[in-house]
Amino acid sequence: MSESGKLILVPTPIGNLNDITIRAIETLKHADMILAEDTRTSSKLMNHLRIDKKLTSHHKFNEHKSLGNLVENLNEGKTVALISDAGTPGISDPGFLLVRACVENGIEVECLPGATALIPALAVSGLPTDRFVFEGFLPQKKGRQKRLKELSEETRTMVFYESPFRLAKALGQFAGFFGEERKACVCRELSKFFEEIKRGTVAELHQYYTEHPPKGEIVIVVEGKPKKVQEKVQ
Repeated sequence: MSESGKLILVPTPIGNLNDITIRAIETLKHADMILAEDTRTSSKLMNHLRIDKKLTSHHKFNEHKSLGNLVENLNEGKTVALISDAGTPGISDPGFLLVRACVENGIEVECLPGATALIPALAVSGLPTDRFVFEGFLPQKKGRQKRLKELSEETRTMVFYESPFRLAKALGQFAGFFGEERKACVCRELSKFFEEIKRGTVAELHQYYTEHPPKGEIVIVVEGKPKKVQEKVQ
C-alpha cells in the first residue's frame, strides 16, 4: 500500500493578486491536484501566476459527493491543494467537510498562512482587537433574529461577513438589537482599487449605506456590549 498523501489548504488573495506567498505559489505548482471553489475565478489567478494546471471543481453543491473520490486519491499518495475564490479555505468557504474526512482517515492536513478578510478589517476598525468573535455570515432568515438577540449581550468585538445587498438591512438590525450608538466599521473591497473603510455608529452607517448602496465584498466589525463599571463595595 502506498504512503498516504497530503491535503494542503492554500489561502489566495482577497483582492490584489500580488497578495500571495511564495510558498503558496510553489505549493500550487507542485500539487498533484488543485481543488477550486469556482474554476473560472481561480483560472484568473492561475493565469496571473503562470501555473498551467487543471482545476477540479470543489464547492458547497458537490463537496459531499466528491469526498469519497478525494479521500481515495489522497490515500494513493497524491498531494491535493484546496483553494477558495478568495481567502483561506474553510473560513466561510468550502473546506471543513474535506478536512474532517482527512482527519477521520488519518490523512495529513496542512494549512498555509495567508490572506483572509476578517483580520485586516479587525485591525483597521479602531475597535478592540485583544478579544473578538468571528460570526461569518448570519443566517439570512431562520434563526437570524435569535442569533442577533444572543449577540446583543456579546462583550467582545464582533466580525461579520455580509452581502452588499443586505448591508443596510443588517446595520439597521444591529441598531435595533445592539443600540444605535454602538460603534462599528464597514470594510468594503479590502486590498482592491476601490477599497473603502467607513467608521461610525451603526445608526450612522445604516443611514449612509441606505443612501449609498454598496458593491463588492463586505466585512462589518461591531463593538461588543460595553461593560458596566462596577464600584467596589467597601
